[in-house]
Amino acid sequence: MTMCRHVCRMVLFTLCIVFTIGKECGPAEYKTDAEECCPMCEKGYVVGKDCTSDSSTICMPCINGTYMDKPNGLSKCRQCQTCDTRHGLIFLHECTTTSNASCDVKDGFYCKSYSKNECNLALKHSPCTHGRYPKVPGTKTADTLCEECPDGYFSTNGINCTAWTKDEKPIKGSHTRNSGAPHERILHNRTSCLRGHTSQWARRC
Repeated sequence: MTMCRHVCRMVLFTLCIVFTIGKECGPAEYKTDAEECCPMCEKGYVVGKDCTSDSSTICMPCINGTYMDKPNGLSKCRQCQTCDTRHGLIFLHECTTTSNASCDVKDGFYCKSYSKNECNLALKHSPCTHGRYPKVPGTKTADTLCEECPDGYFSTNGINCTAWTKDEKPIKGSHTRNSGAPHERILHNRTSCLRGHTSQWARRC
């Protein structure tokens, strides 16, 4: 009796598998809510009405601002992504009814945030401050890397490091032209006065 029950269970299990496999749809079909198989809609279209026993699937085209990039059995087109210029983005490819838009980073900006491998926020490259220079220029994926000017050099614009002249020697640790230079010029001019030279500082000598 036990053996008979076991055999019956196995038969029922097998029948269930066969029934399930028999209801699977083909590669170019989709399954409806009523468990029926209907032909898919092509790219750029979605299902307007499921097929019936005497009519095929009725497909509706995607409208502007939406797309569908593969054959499907969906009822809604996908929303096109936007490339917001206020966030440092530009359109690389415009959205069509069969493909989504793709964005690129504007020149002078780098991507700060990604969503699904697409940049959704870009920021402007950071400028280097006085006394520093761009060791590594900014790219579309990384911000500017600034570094302090080496000893004996200064930078007033944060772009190039320039060597100090003999008359403009910086205070130790200073890398900007404005720091310490006037004081050094005063001392230089006073020394000139002592040697009998005239200058703008002659009255103070």
